[in-house]
Amino acid sequence: MTICFHTLGCKVNQYETEVMAERMQRAGYTLAKADGECDVIVINSCTVTGESDTKVRKLLRRCRREHPGAVIAVTGCYPQAVDGAADALPEADIVMGTRNRAFLPSYVADFLEHRQRIVAIRAHEEGENFEAMQVGGFEERTRAFVKIQDGCNRYCSYCIIPTARGPIRSKPLSSITEELAALAKAGYREAVLVGINLSAYGEESSLTLPDAIEAAVSVEGIERIRLGSLEPDKFDDAFIARLAACQKLCGQFHLSLQSGCGETLRRMNRHYTPEDYEKVVIRLRAAFPNCAVTTDVMVGFPGETEEEFEESLAFVNRIGFAKVHTFAYSPRPGTVAAGLPGQVPKEEKERRSRRMIAETAAHRAAFLTSQAGRKEPVLFEQEAASGVWEGYTPNYTPVRVCSGTALNGRILPVRLTGSYGDWCVGRLAEPQEEEET
Repeated sequence: MTICFHTLGCKVNQYETEVMAERMQRAGYTLAKADGECDVIVINSCTVTGESDTKVRKLLRRCRREHPGAVIAVTGCYPQAVDGAADALPEADIVMGTRNRAFLPSYVADFLEHRQRIVAIRAHEEGENFEAMQVGGFEERTRAFVKIQDGCNRYCSYCIIPTARGPIRSKPLSSITEELAALAKAGYREAVLVGINLSAYGEESSLTLPDAIEAAVSVEGIERIRLGSLEPDKFDDAFIARLAACQKLCGQFHLSLQSGCGETLRRMNRHYTPEDYEKVVIRLRAAFPNCAVTTDVMVGFPGETEEEFEESLAFVNRIGFAKVHTFAYSPRPGTVAAGLPGQVPKEEKERRSRRMIAETAAHRAAFLTSQAGRKEPVLFEQEAASGVWEGYTPNYTPVRVCSGTALNGRILPVRLTGSYGDWCVGRLAEPQEEEET
């Protein structure tokens, strides 16, 4: 029988889809493309916003309409977080949460035998263990994602994820090195450590994120380690010093901001001030020369006045991020923020989004321009066009190079000669070429 997967949401969801796909293959299923004919369809859902929930329901209805005879399972954050989710997903034959992915093969087998709808949503509880999972490979043959952390206890006022994901729990160090060793053996050169609240790795024990990074960089064959999204309040001097000592760690840090206004951050229940955040950026840039600091910024949070928006925009401009993901606040039912006064009209949120995007685009262009003249090792991943190969530097600058020889999967020195659009262009350099200043 054939099975296909639709994944909505973050890199952690993508990793977990790979885990479920491998388990189903071991159970005898053949993977099919999501837009083709298949016997079983699995939708791995996201619930980060109310719009995310809508996307799940629309996708489910489309899958049922296009594949009336298929077995359809919905799993992930939406069923786990939303009361009555099973009733809101009548087209699904199997509804699961975030705690029982390992049972997907048995649930599908049970449904095929008895044709009785299955709703299996197990509540999270304090003290639960990190779910044992390991991925052997990805479609992308140069970079792998490794989930090392799950759960969150921050309770930001706009976020439902603590409900969807439960308490903090972390993958054992031995499991991290074991998984990375297997990925290295399979030919992967780079790995990205991801989690729901990655910065909280080890909080339930005596470990910290630097412990996980140090274990990861010790694995032979993996030449680069990247980090997923991070919270800024963990980055004290000792923390950064340990990271800087890991030579395989790439100088790319996605440091969640959300707002550059202190009063807005307080209403969001974030755990830092703009001044705290700026100090972290200064420390990172000192410890990792030419690093890229990227971020997320929310506009139109409840109560955000025009003055607060201007304060946030000024802060973002002062930092000068390598890239900013801007999004308008979307009320998430079940969160504190959904009931706060001062909800900003949609048109105003869109106006603020456009302005934030326009001004931060200039910083992105300046960052790419600043890379010209540098010689950087580039891990090539794909042929972007005939004879044009695309890859990434350690700070995740996208680079395109012309070559008549296949470059994918190789790390080669490249002289960056300029920028075009959202990437840099360059030429293959000789290893002995000196750095231009």
